[in-house]
Amino acid sequence: MERLVMHVDMDAFFASVEQLDHEEYRGKPLIVGGLGGRGVVSTCSYEARRFGVHSAMPMGRAQQLCPQGIFIEGNYPRYAAVSAQIFAIFARYSPVIEPLSIDEAFLDLTGMERLMESPQQYAQALKAEIREQTGIVASVGIAPNKFLAKLASDLDKPDGLVIITKENMAATLEPLSVGRIWGVGRKAAAELSAMHVRTIGELRRFDHARLAARMGERMASHLLALAHGIDDRPVAPRGRAKSIGKETTFPEDLQSAAAAEQVLLELSEKVGWRLRKAGLKGRTIQLKLRRGDFKTYTRSRTLPDATCYDEEIYHTVRDLFRELRLSHGIRLLGVSASNFDDPGSISLFCDEEKKENLYEAIDKIKQRFGEKGITKAKLIK
Repeated sequence: MERLVMHVDMDAFFASVEQLDHEEYRGKPLIVGGLGGRGVVSTCSYEARRFGVHSAMPMGRAQQLCPQGIFIEGNYPRYAAVSAQIFAIFARYSPVIEPLSIDEAFLDLTGMERLMESPQQYAQALKAEIREQTGIVASVGIAPNKFLAKLASDLDKPDGLVIITKENMAATLEPLSVGRIWGVGRKAAAELSAMHVRTIGELRRFDHARLAARMGERMASHLLALAHGIDDRPVAPRGRAKSIGKETTFPEDLQSAAAAEQVLLELSEKVGWRLRKAGLKGRTIQLKLRRGDFKTYTRSRTLPDATCYDEEIYHTVRDLFRELRLSHGIRLLGVSASNFDDPGSISLFCDEEKKENLYEAIDKIKQRFGEKGITKAKLIK
């Protein structure tokens, strides 16, 4: 099933609420934030942005750029009340909502295609309802994942609606600045610029080894994945258990099934240890595999009984791996467990009691000597 994620962001939220409540602020440069000596801009109206004012700017600098602006501290209880109205509307459009802040959220629309005429119509209806009930204008992005959806919502502000699909993704990303990528701040942008990488398109074509040598393997893998529009993170409501997992990206692609299964054994051991430390057992075990061409596969299996045991996790992901019939050109492997049972659930079977006793002894050694204090013989190098 293809993923479908919506990102909704209120345009200049605090300033918009103030202009809604105060007619005298409308159409004028309004700056909301701390008015003290070290105050910063929380948000500002689009009229103020024309003067170069933006969020997180020191208030003193904003006053220099826009001396004719209206500067206020803001009414945060009022903003929270409007936010509650907006999130109540979100709940009518998706059962899975991940708040990012008081004025933006991800909505998971996966599997809801039959409930809508089209994603565009669905987004237009949401935007219209927010505006009708609160007077606030929202920008919306829809895409196959969170990174692309958030990027899309920012491409045509204010009052935007942008949809990124697999078909138009490359053309959309190509000309954009690398600064659009999560994790690329001024320092990272300067590093990339020094390598003559200024657009996402240039980054997509950049050599991984050269990038890793300059910025580190982890950062390089992160940047290249997002540049290719890859983002596997789920839309995750706060406070709800998600998953426990571990993945690794290889400096050089794995070229044999034996090497891959060795890594899967090591990852399964780490996931089992983390589950037991958290007092959790997962029913669903997932394998993630990415090839050198960035094509990504995820396969999962839901077990009859929840587990936190290394061998059961490993046997499950090993079988999933073998079913894929991919034995070379493997760039990344990951193992995770989700669909948790209630913490502390007790089995009625003797074999389970023996396993719990065994792993209790193993974990005591790990707690004393570290995660590598005891491991499988196959993993000793």
